[in-house]
Amino acid sequence: MATAGGIFPFRDARWEPDPVLEASPAVRLPQPAPLVLDNGSFQLRLGWACPDPAVPSEPLLCFRSLVARSRGARGGAGPETQVGNDLGSPEPLRWLLRSPFDRNVPVQMELQELLFDHGFQRLGVSSEGCVDHPVVITEAVCNPLYSRQMMSELLFECYQVPKVSYGVDSLYSFYHNRRQGWPCNGLIVSSGYQCTHILPILDGRLDARNCKRINLGGCQATSYLQRLLQLKYPGHFAAMTISRVEEILHEHSYIAEDYREAEMEKWRSPEYYENNVHKMQLPFSSKLLGSTLTSEEKQERRQQQLRRLQELNARRREEKLQLDQERLDRLLYIQELLEDGQMDQFHKALMELNMDSAEELQSYIHKLSMAVEQTKQKMLQAEASVEVDVVDSKPEPVVSFLSKTPDLDPLSSEQSMEDVESMNEFEPLFAEDQPEVEKPVTTVQPVFNLAEYHQLFLGTERIRVPEIIFQPFLIGEEQAGLAETMAFVLERYPKEQQDKLVQNIFLTGGNMMYPGMKARIQKELLEMRPFQSSFQVHLASNPILDAWHGARTWALEYMNQEEGWITRKDYEEKGGEYLKEHCASNVYVPIRLPKQAPRTAEAPACSKTLGTAPNSASEQA
Repeated sequence: MATAGGIFPFRDARWEPDPVLEASPAVRLPQPAPLVLDNGSFQLRLGWACPDPAVPSEPLLCFRSLVARSRGARGGAGPETQVGNDLGSPEPLRWLLRSPFDRNVPVQMELQELLFDHGFQRLGVSSEGCVDHPVVITEAVCNPLYSRQMMSELLFECYQVPKVSYGVDSLYSFYHNRRQGWPCNGLIVSSGYQCTHILPILDGRLDARNCKRINLGGCQATSYLQRLLQLKYPGHFAAMTISRVEEILHEHSYIAEDYREAEMEKWRSPEYYENNVHKMQLPFSSKLLGSTLTSEEKQERRQQQLRRLQELNARRREEKLQLDQERLDRLLYIQELLEDGQMDQFHKALMELNMDSAEELQSYIHKLSMAVEQTKQKMLQAEASVEVDVVDSKPEPVVSFLSKTPDLDPLSSEQSMEDVESMNEFEPLFAEDQPEVEKPVTTVQPVFNLAEYHQLFLGTERIRVPEIIFQPFLIGEEQAGLAETMAFVLERYPKEQQDKLVQNIFLTGGNMMYPGMKARIQKELLEMRPFQSSFQVHLASNPILDAWHGARTWALEYMNQEEGWITRKDYEEKGGEYLKEHCASNVYVPIRLPKQAPRTAEAPACSKTLGTAPNSASEQA
């Protein structure tokens, strides 16, 4: 919400911890309802696919796919793990955050298990030791078999699920948004947090051979915007956190329909800049640098400092008195050994104290006795004295007391020097020649507006950052842009199939929610398609949640069928990489190991060679 003058404050909202929900009895009876998991690299969304109206038809949990694991040094309690929204604010733990995804493929199954544990526990899965619900989970387009194998092993071996179904998130979104009269052909443009995919659909099935991926998404846009703002405002380098940059990207950026010729020319106009620039207000403190205290406040502060100084002096006198008394008691004990005639123990004690004779011992006893008496007198005088006025008087420096105290050993002299240095820090507070009438306090006025100094002006950054999906060279990526990749995919088909595909261009994914994205795609298609040819571009009703809704719809339709479900028997017989295809799944390509050459013919040859070797050696001999 913009304030007066078009200034937008940062919300800096903390993530609310996920509640612990209680599952409805309808998800257990008459049969366990399927669990729907949209396992995205940005967020993990969980919910139930249950026809009962008492069970919500929306995902019940949505949290970031992040895990923070610290070593937990407090009392050796072991590592502390925080998952998803339990992180609160991710910025203090940014260096501890880990994700199970590499691009959009889960590879760290240990972190993936932590995400699943958090989700199942908060969702209210009541079965002990297992998850006895069918699971519908999304995976990446053309997911590697090794990744699917590890995911199947995690679900079947760790959670003991009865059956699993894998599907592609963008195909589930396409399946959910199909309308009456929609063709079975289309071209899906899916852009998420890590990658952008171009998926051709022919006769209702994915044509995996012509799928293309661009390694650009919301993550790269966030990093690019953060670098731009840090270079533009080096004084606020630390204030450009990832959370604030994501807020700018999601709420203040848009796609330019004509980036270079029209939009950049508009931003060169001062009037257009003033009317369209967004000012982001960073938090700041309005307390001015300088002294604005009155004379009464200054005097009260000096009195407080004097009281602290007096307490410090009294505490140090007590500590020194206790130490000197302990040393004196020890020396008196050694003197008693001499009086009792225990000469061996007496000489041994003198050697420990590095003393040569009884006269030297008597001298040290005399010095310590004088020091103890003086310290006691100072303490009695301090207790009986009245509080000294800070402005008119100056307390007796500790230096005089320390100078009168005899130097007993190197330890006491070092402590005395530390006392002198610590006391000298307070000397400027008690100047002897203070004026009777203080000068009037002058308020320091800033030479600039402090609020404006903490404002970020977002101009061309609003269009430059989302533009990287069409022009990756802006961030130094040697990849084709979105429009070029779409043209490349279409050129791989004959003209008749091209006409079928462009009649249903479907946009989905969180990175497609920029304002102006649909108009930009239409402009790019208008430039690449033949003259007077027709095409249609559709945007998903909810590009973020439609993948989960499509998976839920599929689970409700195929709950009691065998199509698309991988049972535990299939997993044990055919391996973890096995996939049962359905309308929203990948294409299963089994592993084909090359046949090894038979070694039966090689064995006789080897034996023959070994057998003839001794003969040839004997012939040479």
